[in-house]
Amino acid sequence: MRRKKVLLVDDSHTVLMLHQMMMVERGYETLIARDGLEALARAETESPDLVVLDVHMPNLDGLQTCRALRERERTRHTPIILCTTRMEASCVQAGFESGCSDFLTKPFAGEELAALLYRYLGSERGTRGEG
Repeated sequence: MRRKKVLLVDDSHTVLMLHQMMMVERGYETLIARDGLEALARAETESPDLVVLDVHMPNLDGLQTCRALRERERTRHTPIILCTTRMEASCVQAGFESGCSDFLTKPFAGEELAALLYRYLGSERGTRGEG
């Protein structure tokens, strides 16, 4: 069984480190990108099982990145969780219109993230089962 890969995308080093620790504790392999352009490149070469994507970033923001991921064959069906500090109805609507699978409001509890990991990856320990 291979460990599932989660692509973490955020321009904040601190946020990336915190999210990475949460993923490693749960047995997931983590990939890191600091902006949307880097995320697109990593997703193309690494084929993540899930993307956790910040909305506010330089170069390509999270909404633009999400749309671009949905347009690519390799990532068209990959679950994408958008993370933002803003949860106004217009922000949530824009996120879902961009193609995200779910939303998390920052800061979020580890249990919230764990529930979404389970929902989209189906395993509590990050390994793919034999179904």
